[in-house]
Amino acid sequence: MCSARERWARITWVTALHLRGVVLPDDVERDVWIVGDRLTFEPVPGASTVASGGFLLPGLVDAHCHPGIVPGGPVTEIAEAKRLALIDRDAGVLTIRDAGSPLDYRELDDDPDMPRLIRAGRHLAPHRRYIPGLAVECEPSELAAAAVTQAKLGNGWVKLVGDWIDRGAGDLGPTYDDATFAAAVTAAHDAGARVAVHTFSEAALPGLIAAGVDSIEHGTGLSLDLIDAMAAQRTALVPTMTNIATFDSIADRAEGKFPGYADHMRRLRAGFPAVVRAAYEAGVPIYVGTDAGGGVEHGLAAGEMLRLADAGMAPIDVLAAGSWGARAWLGLPAIEEGALADVVVYPEDPRTDLRVLEAPARIILRGRVVA
Repeated sequence: MCSARERWARITWVTALHLRGVVLPDDVERDVWIVGDRLTFEPVPGASTVASGGFLLPGLVDAHCHPGIVPGGPVTEIAEAKRLALIDRDAGVLTIRDAGSPLDYRELDDDPDMPRLIRAGRHLAPHRRYIPGLAVECEPSELAAAAVTQAKLGNGWVKLVGDWIDRGAGDLGPTYDDATFAAAVTAAHDAGARVAVHTFSEAALPGLIAAGVDSIEHGTGLSLDLIDAMAAQRTALVPTMTNIATFDSIADRAEGKFPGYADHMRRLRAGFPAVVRAAYEAGVPIYVGTDAGGGVEHGLAAGEMLRLADAGMAPIDVLAAGSWGARAWLGLPAIEEGALADVVVYPEDPRTDLRVLEAPARIILRGRVVA
């Protein structure tokens, strides 16, 4: 039986890498080696040192990102989806949960340049109740079957549109009734997928949370009782505060035709930091997501983390929400023996100043230095 050191030494065709720094969240300075796409704490002779000093984080996560969407609608070329994802990668995001894409770009899943991709297939919404061209449009009787189909096209998640503007009412409103949502959630779970749901308003949330959705995206309409229910069920919140900051401009554009909707959006934006703070204090799992795509630029995960801190989250919990905690939620390891070789190196301690996240010193993805 050969030792781990001997096994690594025998792999002569792979260029091994070496890093030394303070590993977070362990807060221990140590040496880390990389062979292929795996980390090890066993020394590897001849490894090339690519980082000496600084702080080592597991790759950042953007848990609500859309490489398949651009302003005005869907991305039409695989190369464009890749270009957008690489903007996030070069900002330290080494895992993307794509929360809905009209473009099927499964061929990028194993692309060595790409962040790890966790995809939800296409959005599911009623006819003319979401952004044109993005969703599979379903009658209520079709939603559960459509959820099963999208579970197969994604690789772990299904995305429901829980509310959107109801032009007849002139305001936000649920897209389906509670029973329809519940049937779709059950169908997706039975198909092996978790369910993420878009919500801005208040009305759809009680039924969705009771149905057992796995994550609330945005969640501006959350109340204290629903926050308590989410905490008890461990339902995640992905606040996308970067997106919510655009609500005033959305309201301004809608003011002439839908003044009630415009007023509602402004009130939701103004009250949202308090919602996020209440969810955090109640113990709701919170994860970083920018909603990059149609209305938000890519590469803003660090800015989203600063917004979470401004809302009241402690820096160590913000880091967990955008790194090791989010990775665990999505089934990925942190920096540990045999883990995937996704590491971001920062020159200073991000626990002391989260602004450090905006300027990584070294980015290693799938065992290769990419930036």
